[in-house]
Amino acid sequence: MLTHLNKKGEAVMVDISSKSETARAAKAYARIRMQPATLQKLLEADLKKGDGLGTARIAGIMGAKKTSSLIPLCHNIPIEKVEVTFEKESDTSLAIYVSAKCSYKTGIEMEVLTGASVAALTVYDMCKAIDRGMVIEEVKLLEKTGGKSDYHHEG
Repeated sequence: MLTHLNKKGEAVMVDISSKSETARAAKAYARIRMQPATLQKLLEADLKKGDGLGTARIAGIMGAKKTSSLIPLCHNIPIEKVEVTFEKESDTSLAIYVSAKCSYKTGIEMEVLTGASVAALTVYDMCKAIDRGMVIEEVKLLEKTGGKSDYHHEG
């Protein structure tokens, strides 16, 4: 059953008023591919626009915090922690990890997915002057704990 639709099939915000607050955490992943020279400049903070990873880290945090403003039916939740980290996967691939925590009636997987997406878009923006061929290949939820059920991505 889709919880964001009423009996008429219209989009609605889910009523969470009767739910109990629980500790919740989630982690998301994004991957962006680029030319090896671009990744090297990004990792060395040698971009004309400045520190690309530092800017993307702040953007990822801001994206997580602004999720309810970007995704129409998301609740505005009290986020207690957001962390954005980066890992070189190969000579052409950067992994972005966003994790967050809250104690609330709903959340926090949309926040980490939004944060990872915004961080990847920011990497693209910071590097586009030297590499317009970058590709954001994947954004996925890795894990979620708290609420009715836990989730751990297989594979």
